[in-house]
Amino acid sequence: VSRYGLMTGQYPFRARPNTWSRRATIDQARVTLPSFLKSRGYNTAMVGKWHLGFDEDGYDKPLPGGPVDRGFDSFFGIRASTDIPPYFYIRNDQAVMPPTLEIEANNSEGWSPIQGAFWRKGGISPDLQLKDVLPRFTNEAIQVIETHASSQSQEPLFLYLAYPAPHTPWLPDESFIGKSGAGMYGDFTMMVDAMIGRVLKALELSGMQEDTLVILSSDNGPVWYEHDVERFDHDSSGGLRGMKADAWEAGHRMPFIVRWPGRIRSGSVSQQTISFTDILPTAAAMIGQALPEGAAPDGVSFFDVLAGRRPEASPVREHLVVPSGNGTLTIRKGPWKLIQGLGSGGFSKPSRIKASEGGPRGQLYHLNQDPSESINLYMEHPELVKELEQQLKAIQNDSTKA
Repeated sequence: VSRYGLMTGQYPFRARPNTWSRRATIDQARVTLPSFLKSRGYNTAMVGKWHLGFDEDGYDKPLPGGPVDRGFDSFFGIRASTDIPPYFYIRNDQAVMPPTLEIEANNSEGWSPIQGAFWRKGGISPDLQLKDVLPRFTNEAIQVIETHASSQSQEPLFLYLAYPAPHTPWLPDESFIGKSGAGMYGDFTMMVDAMIGRVLKALELSGMQEDTLVILSSDNGPVWYEHDVERFDHDSSGGLRGMKADAWEAGHRMPFIVRWPGRIRSGSVSQQTISFTDILPTAAAMIGQALPEGAAPDGVSFFDVLAGRRPEASPVREHLVVPSGNGTLTIRKGPWKLIQGLGSGGFSKPSRIKASEGGPRGQLYHLNQDPSESINLYMEHPELVKELEQQLKAIQNDSTKA
């Protein structure tokens, strides 16, 4: 659901998008990142994984509610992940070839069910091979860049490249197998890195590099169970607790890498807390345009951080709300983080824990002092817990942002 926040600037818990549904999840009237940029003169293109729903009533007819109906001029990609059927390419709002064939489910021996070369059984189109999806998307993105450069258009370009990797299935090309020294996942991650490198090289060769802002990030944390961390002696979450879908930090604290030649100093680091919901208002500030009333209701611009005008001691956000996989809400304010409930809230077990009489009903952590969330301070700071609970309730009940 994080990509819903990216596209709309609205907290996903307000709309409760069902990304497994075969229906569009973004309301047609809502301002999106691409629709706003398009209205301000941008050529808007998307390549990759949409996963925000189409109105699917057959694959031999248009698929409404997708990228080209939510602000993109063009789209080439897939409906969801490369482990969620049906598997077929979509050009704009039409299946390139319908998923008329069937593919059996697959798992990798020695791996957990949703790791390795894992995919689900379902329909697949004759022109799609799962191992070819990543290179195909890279080629399509490069074509968007080259076409834009060769047209000498005065329109600026917004390209959203949403790789379905290194999500499962891990399918490194033969040329990467064994190259990383870090096994199957390492090889696949190396391949993803190489694909990103090809896109950046295309920007350079097109002459667009010096005038392009590039953002690289991820939609959620890794799926590594405790026994995997012990088995491989490697913790890809960097010591943060939990994994994908959890309310703990490893579920949602992601790298956010930005390159903007001549504007952002190479190697500089910011500790500001931001969210995907902030991309839309930041884009508006960057191009000097006001957002329409009601757009990006939960977003805050961090353009001044990118421009080097915001001191680290001055937080961009007063607070941030994050939902976990099972709907547990978390509020972050400064170094303090309150989780509404016990347990992980996601993939780590147990997801939920029933509160015991006289014990904590939630989790409170001081992230500056305890980034691994090992010391629950819920019982030690009742007034702070009450304050954060009231703030979270007020945010939830704010009908002006629905």
